[in-house]
Amino acid sequence: MSKFVGIDLGTTSISTVLIDLNMVDLPNRSPVLRQLSVNNDSQIDIAGQPNYSEWDLDRMIGLALNLLGDITTGIPNREIKGIGVTGQMHGMVLLDKNYQPCSNFIGWQDKRGHEIHSGNLTYVQRVRSVANSIQSSSLPSAGYMGTTLFWLSENGRLPANTQACFAPDYLVSQLCQSIPTTDRTNAASSGCFNITNNSWNTDFLKSLNLPTTHFPFVSENCSVAGTVKKLDSLGGIPVSVACGDNQASFAGSVDDPKNSILVNVGTGGQISAFVPNLHQNESLDIRPFLSDGYLLVGAGLCGGRSYRSLKHFVQQIGQSVFGIEPNQNASDLYLILNQLADCIPIKSEGLRCEPIFGGSRKQPDRRGIWSGISETNFTIGHFARSLLEGIANEFDVFHQQMKNSGLSERTKLVGSGNGIRRNKVLQNSIESKFATSISIPMHTEEAAVGAALSASVAIGYFETIVNAGKHFIRYQPKQYKDEY
Repeated sequence: MSKFVGIDLGTTSISTVLIDLNMVDLPNRSPVLRQLSVNNDSQIDIAGQPNYSEWDLDRMIGLALNLLGDITTGIPNREIKGIGVTGQMHGMVLLDKNYQPCSNFIGWQDKRGHEIHSGNLTYVQRVRSVANSIQSSSLPSAGYMGTTLFWLSENGRLPANTQACFAPDYLVSQLCQSIPTTDRTNAASSGCFNITNNSWNTDFLKSLNLPTTHFPFVSENCSVAGTVKKLDSLGGIPVSVACGDNQASFAGSVDDPKNSILVNVGTGGQISAFVPNLHQNESLDIRPFLSDGYLLVGAGLCGGRSYRSLKHFVQQIGQSVFGIEPNQNASDLYLILNQLADCIPIKSEGLRCEPIFGGSRKQPDRRGIWSGISETNFTIGHFARSLLEGIANEFDVFHQQMKNSGLSERTKLVGSGNGIRRNKVLQNSIESKFATSISIPMHTEEAAVGAALSASVAIGYFETIVNAGKHFIRYQPKQYKDEY
């Protein structure tokens, strides 16, 4: 048997997949046997702190464990060869000496790093000035483990004998009842990891007065962390070390890394390309991949949550002007927005949008703009289409920066994430910007699939994650063709 489970501990939702690697290309059969997801409702409202992003980690883990139990119901234990885990990067929870949470989980959307530290410098600016002074390549942003730990330390909230932990790593430790470890894909998302020598950047941390004892041990990518001990029904099944969701999504979406570019739209949005060697570009991230090599990444904060801002605005009009209570089924309103956008000509009749409503990692004070408003394009449909075209334009800007940094020509454009999969207008807008058609995997929950594939590598079913992807990934047939 060749069944594997993948878990994605995401920001908006928590998802699981059960795949069978022996069922690839079988007629009328899908290698994804089951998939389940639930809303991640574990966020905590902190009174008077709208810029904080804190979560109940025990609640989050409970949701994931319930899904894991549900998706494997009726499957004999011996048929499941491994479990892989991924999830939101950058954020962290503090663990006590018994490796139990002693803080809320502080997520990647947390903005306390933009508060003033001293003088006119924010915490992020202070951290980056330290990095520049010692010529370190570490560049933490707000919401990154490094910045959050620095904020906690400077505000007297970092107890001794505590250790920071990424959420997916904590899930693995709970499954295996083991000490949490991480891998380099997650470690690099802290902003404090030296990806050249694969170790914590000790000089940088020392300059920030952050002892390395606050940071987890780093294990090999795609290695076995332990076996399941938490759930009797899955006892003894190997669990791989958790991996970053950007890398997992790439691994679960791209069948030819050297010739592909991946655009992923979920809560945020990223454009990623595999490179064999380090590239330096201040506007781009360079992240370790799950095999040799790296991902060159343009990580924007615009994506699904930018479109959600427009949805909330429309809901507010309905409620405050017409007395219509918000529809609890948000997908209905998204469908209406998509339909309205689809009726508007390309380029939105001159209406342009920069959908950076909450700033970017490089420019936290940047805000969104609509320009070119006229009497004829001042409609919800025009606003929806121009916003989607603005998201596509942000990806194109990152792509141009990649090419300027020496990225070789790529022949395939791959799209993943529900933001692309469910939105034809966004698909068309991205295709227009890149002047090529977009390939979308036949399976959904690409990050969870990537996690499952990492487990297959961990137990030796495949030699590398690239081999696993080539074996598993297939793309949807083209349904339409546009001129570019």
